[in-house]
Amino acid sequence: MNFSILTNNIDMFLEGFKVTLMASVIALIASLLLGAFIAVLRIAPNKLLNWLGTIYVEFIRNIPLLIIMLFVYLVFNFKGLTAGTIALTIYTTAFIAEAIRAGILSISKGQMEAARSSGLTYGQAMRLIILPQAIKVVIPPLGNQFINLVKNSSLVAVIAGGDLMYQADLISARTLVVMDTYILVAMFYLLLTIPLSLGVGYLEKRLAKSN
Repeated sequence: MNFSILTNNIDMFLEGFKVTLMASVIALIASLLLGAFIAVLRIAPNKLLNWLGTIYVEFIRNIPLLIIMLFVYLVFNFKGLTAGTIALTIYTTAFIAEAIRAGILSISKGQMEAARSSGLTYGQAMRLIILPQAIKVVIPPLGNQFINLVKNSSLVAVIAGGDLMYQADLISARTLVVMDTYILVAMFYLLLTIPLSLGVGYLEKRLAKSN
C-alpha cells in the first residue's frame, strides 16, 4: 500500500470527502422529508393523490440513478454538485417513501380513527400521531437507504461534481497509481458509512427499549 498517495494528495482527498459528505447530508435530509410526504400521498383517501404518489415511486424506482443524474445535469444545466445532490434526493425519496408507507400501514387503523374523532384533521393526525410511530418502525430500512445514498453519491463523479470518486479519478490519472488510490477512497467511504450504520443500530436499540 503506497500511503504517499494519501500524504501527497491529502488536500484533494479532503476536498472530495467534504463534497461527498455535504451532498449526502443534504440529500439525506431532503429525501427523508419528501419521502414522508410521498408516503402520505400514497395512502391518502384522495385517489388523485394516491395516483400521483404511485406514479412518482414506480417511475423513479425503475430508472437508473445515473440517468436521472445526467438528465438533471444536461437538461436543467445545473453544476455538477448541485445536479448530483438533486438527483440523489429524487432517487432516494422513492425508496424512503416505500419504507415509510410500509411503516404507516403497520400502525393500527384505530389510531387514525381515534385521532380524527378527537378533532384532528387527516393531515394533523398523520403528522402528529401516525408518522412518528411509522418512522420508529422503519428505522432499519431507512438506515439501509441512507447508507445506499452515501455509496450512490460516487456517481456524482460522472458529472464532475468534485466528490471523492472524482478526486480519485484525477489523482489516479496523474500519478498512474490506480489500485492504491481507490483503496484509500474506499476507506474514506467507510468513515461515512460505518458510523452511520452504528448510529442507526444504536437508535434502533434505544427505541426498542422505550417501547
